[in-house]
Amino acid sequence: MRQIIIALSLASASMLSVAGGMPFGGEDSVEDAKDLWKVLVTEGLVGENAVHSKPYKGMPPHGMVLDTIQKTVSVNGHTGRVIIKRNYGGEGVDVAKVAKDPKPWLKAVTVMFKREYGYDPENQNWFWAKFKPNGSLHSNPKKMLLAGRVAKGMPKGCIACHKAAPGGDYLFNE
Repeated sequence: MRQIIIALSLASASMLSVAGGMPFGGEDSVEDAKDLWKVLVTEGLVGENAVHSKPYKGMPPHGMVLDTIQKTVSVNGHTGRVIIKRNYGGEGVDVAKVAKDPKPWLKAVTVMFKREYGYDPENQNWFWAKFKPNGSLHSNPKKMLLAGRVAKGMPKGCIACHKAAPGGDYLFNE
């Protein structure tokens, strides 16, 4: 019996490595998210000195007010497109209040980064992360950090929602 359990454990570990590890929340995805955040700060896309775009009315799951910005950046030797969506909320939030002073209303920064070919070809090779305003990662109810192939294969979540975007590119604001 012990040999069967060991064999099954080894088979599972082997399948994970072939599949690229945990789809999200694993050590590699978290490290990639940290590296991405550092680049976004350096580029002035997030953090204290971030540039902002014109806020607009949003909807769940992102926020009642959003602002979206995109650029091409290089992270760990790979250059790809990044889409940053700042998610604003709170009682009384509206577009005018966010335009005047966004900081107190910022609840999350959701990011899509176009990774290298082969990262996740089924989902256009997008890397997903949901950051808190300070750059740490949000987690789901199961305490999995939201970085990597977030909610891959699940009926709800980043990939499931963005898969439905028109044009097949996973982008709604094109």
